[in-house]
Amino acid sequence: MAWAEQNQANLLGEFAMLRSRLGVAPGGETAAIQPSEPMELPSAIDEISNVFNLSTFERELLLLCAGVEMESALAERCAELVGRPQRGCVTFALAMAVLAEPHWSALAPSSPLRRYRLIEMEGGHGLTAAPLRIDERILHYLAGVNRIDQRLAGLLHAKPTPEWMADEHWRVAKEMIASLESEFAQAAALHLCGDDPSGQESIAALIAQSAGRHLFVLRMEDTPTSGAEMEQFLALWTREMHLLPAFLLLQWESESPNAAARQLAEKLTGPLLIASREALHLHRVVEQYEVNKAAPSGQKKLWEIALGPSAEALGEVVDQVADQFRLSAETIVAVGTSVVGRAESDHQRASDRLWNACRSVARPRLETLAERIVPAAGWDDLILPELQKGMLQQLAAQARYRMMVYERWGFAARGRRGLGLSALFSGPSGTGKTLAAEVLAADLRLDMYRIDLSAVVSKYIGETEKNLRQVFDAAETGGVLLLFDEADAIFGKRAEVKDSHDRYANIEVGYLLQRMESFQGIAILTTNVKSSLDNAFQRRLRFTVDFPFPDAAQREAIWARAFPPQTPTKGLEPVRLARLNMCGGNIRNIALNAAFFAAQAGGPVRMTHILQATQLEAAKVERPISQVEIRGWV
Repeated sequence: MAWAEQNQANLLGEFAMLRSRLGVAPGGETAAIQPSEPMELPSAIDEISNVFNLSTFERELLLLCAGVEMESALAERCAELVGRPQRGCVTFALAMAVLAEPHWSALAPSSPLRRYRLIEMEGGHGLTAAPLRIDERILHYLAGVNRIDQRLAGLLHAKPTPEWMADEHWRVAKEMIASLESEFAQAAALHLCGDDPSGQESIAALIAQSAGRHLFVLRMEDTPTSGAEMEQFLALWTREMHLLPAFLLLQWESESPNAAARQLAEKLTGPLLIASREALHLHRVVEQYEVNKAAPSGQKKLWEIALGPSAEALGEVVDQVADQFRLSAETIVAVGTSVVGRAESDHQRASDRLWNACRSVARPRLETLAERIVPAAGWDDLILPELQKGMLQQLAAQARYRMMVYERWGFAARGRRGLGLSALFSGPSGTGKTLAAEVLAADLRLDMYRIDLSAVVSKYIGETEKNLRQVFDAAETGGVLLLFDEADAIFGKRAEVKDSHDRYANIEVGYLLQRMESFQGIAILTTNVKSSLDNAFQRRLRFTVDFPFPDAAQREAIWARAFPPQTPTKGLEPVRLARLNMCGGNIRNIALNAAFFAAQAGGPVRMTHILQATQLEAAKVERPISQVEIRGWV
C-alpha cells in the first residue's frame, strides 16, 4: 500500500478513536480503518507531532480540529457538546473535558499550536469558549498534501537543483555542504557575496538538495514590511521550513538591504542563506563565501558543454564569447541550447547568431544613466595620423586576443586586476574621439554606451559613487564599450581637503580608480584638456591616444568622405575645401547643412551650398572665416 493510502487509513483510525472519546457509536462509513501493514514512513500527524514537539493533548486537539472539518459525525457531536448550532465548533473547554492528558499551557501564545499557527483562535469569546479551527495548510498536510502555504507562494520562488555549474561554484558548494555538518554553521547565516546572482542561487539549491530540502528564494522587493506582516511571515516560514522541509535564500543581488530586510535576516532561524553583491554585516554569526561569474577559462568550459559537438565547429567565436561576456551557467545553457537547436551548415551565420544572442542577454540596463549608440562607422571613416590609428588598432587587437594572453599564457593567474582595457582619448573638440570609440565598438561588435555625466554626477554626498557603481556593475556582463565623454568633469584632479565635500569628491575619484583597474570590459574616457585629469588616474590607463587637430591633408581626406556615395554633388573640390581650418566634427556639420541647402534648392550639393553652411557653422562657434580659407570656392 502506498504511503498516501496508509496515511489516509491511519487518519481515519485516529478519528475513530476521537469518536469513541466523544461517545459516537462506531459503524457505517465512519468505522475505523486500520492500515493493512506497518507504515515505513511516519504518518503526517506523527511527523507534525515530532517536528513541533507536540504533547499528547496538543496532538489530539489538532486531530479533533481536523476531524470536525473532515468527518460529519465528529462535527455534529462537537456542536452538540458545545451547545452551539454551528457545525464543527471545537473549544478549549471541550478539549480539556474529553481529550487525554489536558494541560492549560497548550493554548499559550508560545505553545506550538499557536506559535506555528497550527490552529487559529476566533476572537471575542474568551479563551476557553473561543472556537478553534485548524489552519488550512495543516489540514491539507494531515491529508497527505504537502505544498507551500498559499500566503507565501506569491512571495517565494522555488529554485530547482541545477544541472550545470561552473567548476569554481561546485567547489564552493562542496565546501559549504561540509561546513553545514557543524552545529556552528547550522546556527549561522551563510552569505554568498559576489556578482553572480544566478550562480549563488544554484549553489544554494545544491546545498538544499544535499540536506534533503527544497530551496525557496525571497527577493528584496518581496520582503515583508516590519510589524504584523513580518511576524506572520516568520511564523509561516518557520512552519514551512520544517514541513516541506526547505531552506530560504534571501536574494538581495546588488541592492543594499533596507531596514525590513535586515530585520528579517536577524530574526530568521538558521541555517539561513543570503545572497548579495557586497559583503554583509549582521548582528549574528555570518559565514561568507565569494561567488562571482566564472572567469573566461571557466566560461569556455561551460560553452563547450552547452554547445556539444557544435563548439568545435564554431571555432574562435567560442573563445571570443568566453572572453568578452561574463554570463551565468544558466544563461550559457539557455543560449547554447538555442544555438544548437538551430544548427546551420553555414558556420559564419551560426557564429554571428551566437555572438548576437550573447550581446542581447548581456545588454545592461543603463537607460537612466547612459545613451546606447548603435555604431555604424568603420576604419575608413577615421582620418588620423598613422601613429594614433595604429594605437587604436592595437587596442582592438588586445580585445580580441585577451583569452590567449590572459588565460592560456597565464597572466590572469597572477590576478585579474588591471586586465581590463581602458583608454584615454584627448584632444580638441571635434577631432574624432567619439567617432574612434564608435569605430572600435563596431569593429569588436560591442554595444556602445555613452555615459550621461549630468545624470551620474550628483551634488549629494555619496550619490555619484552610487551611480558609478550602478554603471560598472551593469556593464560587468560584457559585450559593452563604455564611453565617458568629457571625463575631466568627474575624473578630475583630487583636491586638497578643505571640507566634507572635498573629502567625498576625493573618495569618488579613488573609487573610480579602483573600479577602472578591476573592470574587465572596455572603458574609454575622452577629454578636451588632458592636463585636467588626475595623474594617478592616467597611470592606470592602458592606452592614451592624443587626437591632434587635422592638418590640410587630413582635412582633404575628411572632405572626400564627408558626403555619402548616394548624395548628388557637383563641382566639389576637396583640395580647396581643406583650406578651411576646422576639425572633422565641424566639417561633418557643414556637410550635413550643405546637403539640406541643396535639397531645398532642388539640385546637387555645390560649393555655394558648402559656403552657406560654413558661414552658418562659423556663426555657431563664433569663429570668423578668413578670405584665404574660402578663396576660390565660388
